[in-house]
Amino acid sequence: MKLLALLKSLGLATACSLFVLSMPSWAESEPADNAVSNSVQTTADETASAEVDSEANQQAAERRKQILKEAVDALAQSNKALKALDEGKTEDALNALALATGKLELIVARDPELALAPTDVRIARHDVIASSDALKAAIKEAENALDDGDIQQARYLLSRLGSELIITVENLPLATYPDAIKAISPLIDDGQIEEAKAQLQAALSTVVLVDHVVPLPMIRAEALLANAEKLTEKDDRTEDENVQLTDDLAAARDQLEMAQLLGYADKKSIKELKKQIESIEEKTEDGQSGKGFFDKLKDSFSKAFD
Repeated sequence: MKLLALLKSLGLATACSLFVLSMPSWAESEPADNAVSNSVQTTADETASAEVDSEANQQAAERRKQILKEAVDALAQSNKALKALDEGKTEDALNALALATGKLELIVARDPELALAPTDVRIARHDVIASSDALKAAIKEAENALDDGDIQQARYLLSRLGSELIITVENLPLATYPDAIKAISPLIDDGQIEEAKAQLQAALSTVVLVDHVVPLPMIRAEALLANAEKLTEKDDRTEDENVQLTDDLAAARDQLEMAQLLGYADKKSIKELKKQIESIEEKTEDGQSGKGFFDKLKDSFSKAFD
């Protein structure tokens, strides 16, 4: 209760979801006291949120391309063998292990240097919903907790300070898994069923999970800047488009500050990016337009988040 009250007092909320069919939008979960109450800001939010959805789908698709069917089959047969042993069907277990071994040998023969064979991909989104002031307050509270030796409170607070896509890839470790599977069949032949089950369960527990983290503030800032660049190149912008441009640049700057506060980029890099955004704002005052305004910014952006 103490931690919950503290989070509420800081104005800090988090959202975490698995990507299955859809994702909650950033704009929908933005607290009212942090939102900008005009339609232009809503458009900026929608632009950023759509880019997050697109990036999540793209990241998932890229990782899924790396999944090896043979590895998936080997894992499935391993689980099938364990189930068969639980049911006392030793012949079915031996057949499943033989199929798993064959699949693994095929993978190793094809790529002897491969260390991890991908079998599954999951994507989760962890998002902090807060103003910069609320984030700074939460960071300060975590620092104070550490200074006071209250490790668990600091740990709890820090665990909420993330805004990212987490792409988790499940892998079979080829250095150990094939040999572990091969060692189980002799145990079954010798009637050591319980030992065989224990070793098979142990092998299955060695599946390696590798997390790939993509910062959401980076995705949102990049989307907002891309939209702003299109607007700067229009020599006949409407008044609404001028307002949209101003808000896109301001929203991108806010996202860059969040990236810095959450530790995804260093202060020096973010300061330089903000400076370049200010330069673009000056060049586009009073409806001015042109091309190439974003060239330096895009280069600096890539370096900051590489």
